[in-house]
Amino acid sequence: MKTGRFQIYTGNGKGKTTALIGLSVRVACAGMRVYIGQFMKGQKYSELCIPDKFPLIEIEQFGTPDFIEPGKKPSPKDIDNAHRAYLRIKEVLASGRYDLVGADEICVAVHMGLLPEKKAIELVRERPENVELVFTGRYATETMIEKADLVTEMREVKHYYNTEKLPARRGIEN
Repeated sequence: MKTGRFQIYTGNGKGKTTALIGLSVRVACAGMRVYIGQFMKGQKYSELCIPDKFPLIEIEQFGTPDFIEPGKKPSPKDIDNAHRAYLRIKEVLASGRYDLVGADEICVAVHMGLLPEKKAIELVRERPENVELVFTGRYATETMIEKADLVTEMREVKHYYNTEKLPARRGIEN
């Protein structure tokens, strides 16, 4: 019986990674193992302490501390980091050790040309039936959406960053 599903959290609103983190905590509290591979992230986000508090959750970053500018050609280093994230997630899926596997910001990595869409879809095709696979990030492709069992679109209605120009706050945005 198929017990795992493929989920996507996408859209221009806040909360995509937060939804993955919340689901991960729920899964860990049920005694199951979680792996999250973060594409394009190398900053010191608050969620990096989660494995200390929830040893059933593992998080790895595959990025630099610098943001990749939209519209610019990605650097060879950024492309290499995305490829390493893809290979690691592929390895994790095949390992049989995890009940939930998250590919955080993979949709953006595909959109920015760091990873071919066909490789992201390959992860979906190779997902064992008992593993819950979650993609996050803006710009989920039509093919991703078509293959997903659940898609949630976070839509920005109002955000204080845009109205008040506030910087990211520790523990809330980073």
